[in-house]
Amino acid sequence: MQCLRRQPKLSKSQEDLLLEESRRVAALNGKRLGLQDDDDLRFLLRGSHLLKVKSNSWRRERFYKLQEDCKTIWQESKKMLRSPEAQLFSIEDIQDVRAGHKTEGMEKYAKDVPEYRCFSIIFKDQRKNLDLIATSEVDANHWVAGLRKIIVKTNSMSQRLKLQHWIHSCLRKADKNKDNKMSFKELKNFLKEVNIQVDDNYAWQIFTKCDTSQTETLEDDEIEEFYKILTKREEIDLIFSEHCNADNIMSLDALARFLKEVQREEDAGPEMALSLIERYEPNETVRRQRAMTKDGFLMYLLSADGNIFNKRHSGIYQDMTQPLSHYYVSSSHNTYLMEDQLTGPSSTEAYIRALTKGCRCVELDCWDGPNSEPVIYHGYTLTSKILFSDAIKAIKNYAFKTSPYPIIISLENHCSLEQQKMIAHHMKNIFGNMLLMAPIDSNMSDFPSPEQLKGKILVKGKKLSPESEDVSDEDEAAEIEDESVKREVEKKRMSDKLKLAKELSDTVVYCKSVHFESFDVAAPQPFNEMCSFSEGKALKLAQESGTNFIHHNTKHLSRIYPAGWRTDSSNYNPVDMWNVGCQIVALNFQYKGAEMDVHQGRFQENGFCGYVLKPEFLRDEQSTFNPKAVAKGPWWTQKKLQVKVISGQQLPKVNQRKNSIVDPRVIVEIHGVPRDNDKKQTKVIDNNGFNPRWSEAFEFSIDVPTLALVRFMVEDFDTSTKNDFIGQYTAPFTSLKQGYRHIHLLSKNGDQFPSATLFVHIHILDKN
Repeated sequence: MQCLRRQPKLSKSQEDLLLEESRRVAALNGKRLGLQDDDDLRFLLRGSHLLKVKSNSWRRERFYKLQEDCKTIWQESKKMLRSPEAQLFSIEDIQDVRAGHKTEGMEKYAKDVPEYRCFSIIFKDQRKNLDLIATSEVDANHWVAGLRKIIVKTNSMSQRLKLQHWIHSCLRKADKNKDNKMSFKELKNFLKEVNIQVDDNYAWQIFTKCDTSQTETLEDDEIEEFYKILTKREEIDLIFSEHCNADNIMSLDALARFLKEVQREEDAGPEMALSLIERYEPNETVRRQRAMTKDGFLMYLLSADGNIFNKRHSGIYQDMTQPLSHYYVSSSHNTYLMEDQLTGPSSTEAYIRALTKGCRCVELDCWDGPNSEPVIYHGYTLTSKILFSDAIKAIKNYAFKTSPYPIIISLENHCSLEQQKMIAHHMKNIFGNMLLMAPIDSNMSDFPSPEQLKGKILVKGKKLSPESEDVSDEDEAAEIEDESVKREVEKKRMSDKLKLAKELSDTVVYCKSVHFESFDVAAPQPFNEMCSFSEGKALKLAQESGTNFIHHNTKHLSRIYPAGWRTDSSNYNPVDMWNVGCQIVALNFQYKGAEMDVHQGRFQENGFCGYVLKPEFLRDEQSTFNPKAVAKGPWWTQKKLQVKVISGQQLPKVNQRKNSIVDPRVIVEIHGVPRDNDKKQTKVIDNNGFNPRWSEAFEFSIDVPTLALVRFMVEDFDTSTKNDFIGQYTAPFTSLKQGYRHIHLLSKNGDQFPSATLFVHIHILDKN
């Protein structure tokens, strides 16, 4: 969340005073980041001229400077009509900073400039990359190193420090005349900026309480007092008071009891309590007494240890030595697209973004291109084209940055023999030893494990049989036929057979594409023959033959893809496919919505490595489980989930107009087998996104907890238009922690907000 405004014109003396004050504030914020006296930070605060690059003919000099809040970059613009907000972007919006020619734009438009002067800023949302050229290698290094340091330090700040940093930045920006004082009018404007609307009487009450000097302005200690009132957490105070002593201190034994009886921590005891005190208690005297103050208690609740998500599941904790078919695999459909399926741009950046989001299966739609170079695009549409070789380079560079486990390349091949050979050539040349060209061992009776395939890239595609040079084209054409261009495909294909180059066929080892006839036909097929299903066909099979589908998926891989009518790149519900053991459930990563939220929630566990072990009953060839009609069995472990939604903190503004304040409500959803699916919602809180209080309790019955995910969604209620999405968080039911927990909300794009949280109480019981 940002508080932005245009700077007023000042006299020379006022400018000098402002400059000195800016330096003081910048030094304070640099210290908060742990970057005091850092040369790179000092350079960014001074700013420098950079060339902004958009095309071969568009390069413009711009002045870029880090603001004194150490979290906002200002860009000078000569466009007088441009709003001040458009000239700023937040460090928190940056996904990555890449040195050199590491984006499509730099590759295309800056090859004439030495790499050491070039760098790019990659944003978290759909915003275009910012490609920049510095005047020297030294300047470029300052920008790259400085931005990276700030990002790392900002991400590692405690939740409370992030909140303090943000509020003090907003307080300073609310100080219109920069006199280090806050008038009543400035205070009211500030409250609107932080997403809370109070009536004038209440605002005046706070103001007069803090204005102990009775000067009708707040300054220094009075502003600090205002900050304390604003950030007071009465719900936390109440919990703490139930467990502290008469001196308002929580002893080691009291904290240990709280961890055991309320938080239901498995390892609760004096040792765990002491480790939390040492980690979070800010008062050194109290820390030496092996006790905790209310401040330390709040810091603990806002930390990873107080998170609703089980910290142990944030690392790789599952068995990674089972066959590949025993895992859900994070998978993308039409990975090259940045937007819709008809006219949207194709980009290598889309592959990078998917891979950094944990994706392990990417799709490449390959077509003949000019100069014997195959291209990737959505055939028979107006989507732009990218070179196959460029996509492969991007995949190679980012394949194993997020996860060490194998990448599967799903090839949809529409190329001539000549260009198929070029595809194989590029993969062998660019991937090198990463490309799996032969079985891991001589045992070809079952898949190797993700552990055995670490660092390897597997190709999914057609494979020649020893007796034929032709392969069926049915599977390759399936998605195109779904998109109502069957006549064009038929014209392109002279027969129902496609000539396949041996060189390309040889790259396929464990993922041979075959057409699905029936489960009876598929059962005796070799394990490495896999089928692709449109969402409609897969859903029909799941509903009519769910148990057979599960048996099939114990030995074979299944890939599911969105229906062709989804030209806007929308997604289907992946849970229905996971419930029958389908592994490669491919979604359009560029489309944001509940389906991608659930996908991210599923793959959040196990270290975000892109592989999640399926429950045992989905790995059993004799399983009788059917998600549509759940009967008693090993999966039947009935639970009651009791959720109390207590409060929210610093919810982001949906509408950036100053007078627009959100009216939030929370929706709690269960996504699992049909009988477990449920949804409940709180009342609406009017005009308060800063610290809304609900204190509403719900109960859910869950019969198959190992397949259930829990989604918390916050929306801005509107009586006349569609409710706006504010934030959400989804996690597997089995990864939830009990007791009082904070939920750190994610944006529509799946990135964590700097300070937006929900505070809840979770209790899980066995159902009688």
